[in-house]
Amino acid sequence: MDTLSYKTISANKATVDKQWLLVDAEGQTLGRLASKVAKLLRGKHKPNFTPHVDCGDNVVIVNAEKINLSGNKWEDKTYTRYTGYPGGQRSQTAQEMKDKYPERIIEKSVKGMLPKNKLGAELFRNLRVYVGTEHGQEAQKPTVINLNEFK
Repeated sequence: MDTLSYKTISANKATVDKQWLLVDAEGQTLGRLASKVAKLLRGKHKPNFTPHVDCGDNVVIVNAEKINLSGNKWEDKTYTRYTGYPGGQRSQTAQEMKDKYPERIIEKSVKGMLPKNKLGAELFRNLRVYVGTEHGQEAQKPTVINLNEFK
């Protein structure tokens, strides 16, 4: 046996096969949806996964306003931000965030599950979240994926 025939294949930007995937968030639980989408963005579902390369897919999420949270999280979960001024700490409940910006709930959840470095920022740019069923990526012909069957 020739031992040189067994080489570890490392993906790079030229060899990565990126696809467009469409995910329907209707009836999905936020954390479960976010962790599966983060796997798709990272590329961990592919056999040629390489940790330091953007080998994931582009993901389009529709129906962001129809996401579910378990328990009392609509009232108890808070999103905190800081304006940059003294005394400028602001917080919103999940229900207030959903009423004003429903797509941001999913974006913040997925972003928190990506690496906290330049690669994570690059991966986050591959995510598009839309309210309603209409999206601007019809030209890319995204493949519909059912997250209930995805592990």
